[in-house]
Amino acid sequence: MKLDILAVAVHPDDAELGCGGTLLMEKLRNKKTGVVDLTKGELGTRGSAELRAREAAAAATIMQLDARENLGMADGFFENDEAHQRRLIAAIRKYRPEIVLANALDDRHPDHGRAGHLIKDACFLSGLRKIETLDNSGKPQPHWRPKYIFHYIQDRYIEPNFVYDISSVFEQKLEAIKAYTSQFHSDEYQKDEPQTYISTPGFLNSIIGRHAMLGKMIGVPYAEGFITQKMVGIDNFEALIQKDT
Repeated sequence: MKLDILAVAVHPDDAELGCGGTLLMEKLRNKKTGVVDLTKGELGTRGSAELRAREAAAAATIMQLDARENLGMADGFFENDEAHQRRLIAAIRKYRPEIVLANALDDRHPDHGRAGHLIKDACFLSGLRKIETLDNSGKPQPHWRPKYIFHYIQDRYIEPNFVYDISSVFEQKLEAIKAYTSQFHSDEYQKDEPQTYISTPGFLNSIIGRHAMLGKMIGVPYAEGFITQKMVGIDNFEALIQKDT
């Protein structure tokens, strides 16, 4: 299945937090969207890998994804090396996205930054014809390089290169985040497990505040921010949308 937009996230819930609204907006524009999670989040303090998989499936339904899969890399211990790059290259060539949305290149959680660089490198290498990978049936995959890689903002604030208005789908984005009842504050999750940095009510409030701040930059209620290392070009001024402030 060819996708227009592919989000690659090291942990299940990273895509929902960082770019869930963008995926929803692109879906409204009849684009094919998907998520590839690198790990199962098995080192998370709360819940389990099996529960996270069920939560990710529920979030995928809310975000109306066309595809979601998990590459099963080792949470906390994956590396940006040839073996891991090849696994991700095979996934990129499988979905052939025009745009990849990726983890931040530097963040509070070391997995985020390491994944951001792994994704960036794999996207480039995926376009090299002499790197050979096989699909699930054992057939050689044609090379493919996404046109753009945009890194979403995660825990640490980074001044975005551009922001994406997600106001009309913001409540749906929050619903996708809250599908992870084991990870974020939820009255439904009653297991006796320790509170974490992201399981308090204050964390979700900070997510709302961050998106409101990014939205304020362009005069809309809520937005998601992205970093790009590649120059973004336009061919008409109508491509620049500035809301009235």
